[in-house]
Amino acid sequence: MIPGNPDQEALTKHERIIQHIQNLKVGSGISVRSLARELEVSEGTAYRAVKEAEKLGIVSTKERIGTVRIEKKHRSRPDRLTFAEVADILEGRVLGGAQGLHKTLHKFVIGAMQLDAMLTYIDADSLLIVGNRENVHRMALLEGAGVLITGGFDTSEEVKRLADERQLPIISSGHDTFTVASLINRAMYDRVIKRKIMLIEEIVTLGRPSELLRARDTVEAFDALQQETGHARFPVVDDWHRVIGMVTARDVAGSPRNQVIEKLMTRQPITIHPGTTVTSAAHTMASEGIDLLPIVDRQRKLLAVVSRQEVLAALQFANKQTQSGETFDDLIWKRFAMEDGEVREDGRSYRGRITPQMSGQLGTLSEGVLMTLMMHGARRLIREVGKRDHVLESITTYFVRPIQIDSEIAVLPKLLEMSRKSAKLEIEIEDERGLAAKAMMTAQMIDTY
Repeated sequence: MIPGNPDQEALTKHERIIQHIQNLKVGSGISVRSLARELEVSEGTAYRAVKEAEKLGIVSTKERIGTVRIEKKHRSRPDRLTFAEVADILEGRVLGGAQGLHKTLHKFVIGAMQLDAMLTYIDADSLLIVGNRENVHRMALLEGAGVLITGGFDTSEEVKRLADERQLPIISSGHDTFTVASLINRAMYDRVIKRKIMLIEEIVTLGRPSELLRARDTVEAFDALQQETGHARFPVVDDWHRVIGMVTARDVAGSPRNQVIEKLMTRQPITIHPGTTVTSAAHTMASEGIDLLPIVDRQRKLLAVVSRQEVLAALQFANKQTQSGETFDDLIWKRFAMEDGEVREDGRSYRGRITPQMSGQLGTLSEGVLMTLMMHGARRLIREVGKRDHVLESITTYFVRPIQIDSEIAVLPKLLEMSRKSAKLEIEIEDERGLAAKAMMTAQMIDTY
């Protein structure tokens, strides 16, 4: 440690608090004031560390519950909701079993039946949705299930004590059973859709990478690292492991071997966080013309690096996976199909009917749905002709006139220009009266096939 350097001292305290929180037992309550007193730091420092721990997914803070140590969430099972998330979605009161809020549920059961019949459906890690039936609350807890009481009802102190003993949450919500089931089902379905959304943290190993240089290192150190790894670009960090620059073989070419890297590096490089989507990282690399991105935490401390090859390989893998669940865009485009005999090298024709669900406030086709149709038509054309994917760069849309509900329309995307890096398209939408909308679009190309 450098004496008199307050930044380094603060970071050291911050890391010490994070480590302390990681060592706590899952389910333990966490208080900023207690952390500050136990670790002899200011409450402000403790508060910032708790917020960072929440971003890392090792603690959860919920209204009326407080901050609790939880298992780090794994994206391999994004369809699983925790009891804490259910309580938050339903704005529920936790009556007991708060230490089990971090647990996940694999299904929910609506208790609209006799107790004996209900027990055949209840098992561990399930959630029973039921009204003011105390005997059912007790039996569900004994079977290892959490309980959600609808209608805002309470339960007995005996049941609350049992929930605490079993570390199984019992939650009360003011919503009715239908609303509760609909909200939970929607949340579960959203998690299923998220399976296809790949994040950077899923394709790299986070830690302390060794392939880096420090500001005081020389060109000689760069040459040695390049010879050792075979790579031609490296992140540059300061004494606190924070990314301050990037240096490449082109930057050091022709410089004396004793020249320090700090004089040659590119300052304030583009960085990403572990939670950045792979598609977003690919777009950044394509638009900025860079082949390596440092991955940093909230303090810009280096966690890993990701290369363009790794990102494209991940996109290719994701593109081959079957989509789980249907998004609103999928549901809209589901009603459209390519017309027979309309396959051209530079264009396509997709025809379908406008349903009432696609209407806006004025009873005509929603402008948002119309944009979705044009974007889907463009994406299909690029994939079929170019065998590649893309991210939108710009689009200019002209709405010629409204499209009536129940109209049959044609989506007509046409390629104007395509290269390895970009594409330009013209997209028209026609109904029985002719041209209704038109767009000019440019896109950045991504190799995902």
